[in-house]
Amino acid sequence: MSSFWTNLYKFPRFLITVLIGFFLTTFKPIFKLLKNKRSRVLIATVLSIIIAVLYIIIEVITDNI
Repeated sequence: MSSFWTNLYKFPRFLITVLIGFFLTTFKPIFKLLKNKRSRVLIATVLSIIIAVLYIIIEVITDNI
């Protein structure tokens, strides 16, 4: 029974490791792109547009309730 609990305690550590690996592999190319000024402006513009569109969509959805 103790081996069951030992194995069960390993899962949160595994989950944290997987999440850290996911974020590192996701954001590493973005950080490389941010070193170039042109791509930095492009990424900032795209993120601003995405945030603005999501904000507008949420506002429209909540006003119709």
